[in-house]
Amino acid sequence: MEDKELNLVDHLDELRNRLIISAVAFIIFFGVGFFYVKEIYNFFVRDLDVKLIVLGPSDIVWIYFMLATIIAIAGTIPVLATQIWLFVKPALRPIERKISLSYIPALFILFIVGLAFGYFVIFPTVLNFLVELSGDMLVTNFTAEKYFKFIMNMTIPFGVLFELPVVVMFLTSLGIINPYVLVKVRKYAYFILIVISVIISPPDFMSDILVTIPLLVLYEISVNLSKFVYRRKLKKEKEWQEQYGDMEEEIDEEISR
Repeated sequence: MEDKELNLVDHLDELRNRLIISAVAFIIFFGVGFFYVKEIYNFFVRDLDVKLIVLGPSDIVWIYFMLATIIAIAGTIPVLATQIWLFVKPALRPIERKISLSYIPALFILFIVGLAFGYFVIFPTVLNFLVELSGDMLVTNFTAEKYFKFIMNMTIPFGVLFELPVVVMFLTSLGIINPYVLVKVRKYAYFILIVISVIISPPDFMSDILVTIPLLVLYEISVNLSKFVYRRKLKKEKEWQEQYGDMEEEIDEEISR
């Protein structure tokens, strides 16, 4: 009993250390983002025909923190993924370690691709639609806070959700889920993704559709990738069993004696 308690304490200590490393990485990337916030700001407002306004001094500080946070999140993702992999590594077989390690760079790449998709495809489409909707009735002015909140709503969720295929592949390779489960819960997953789309998109029907369709496509891609990983996993396990199965049986017999 004491050995089990000590083992649990060791695992909790290791988990805490992994989280501390991830938190330190976040702070470092936050500092880098804060230092280059002017360049980041100029990138986001380069195509605007109007000057952004602020309604108070606190809005300026909020913009600095928000832009730095975006950089910190993007930079911390591969660090956090590596720490998670190192934490679960002892419980994985060599073949599982090799496969799961390859997913770490994919997480970062897909996050950036999701941000790019949200910013270069969804964001301008929705923004132009909403601006044209006002026509000549209204004078269009943007506060910096509202503008950057709008950008975050159109990019960060896509950055996170674009990682769905890699997460599904990773969990499939560990045997936690399989494609048959994903197919079985498809209608529930669709409902959840539609709810997410409505929450993160502006309150108009066009925006909801533009956000919903990519998320549903992502889910279907995830299902097909899960099928691919699952078949590959079964094949690898069969090869492993053929190569090392007899050896494991001999070891078990020796232990039982």
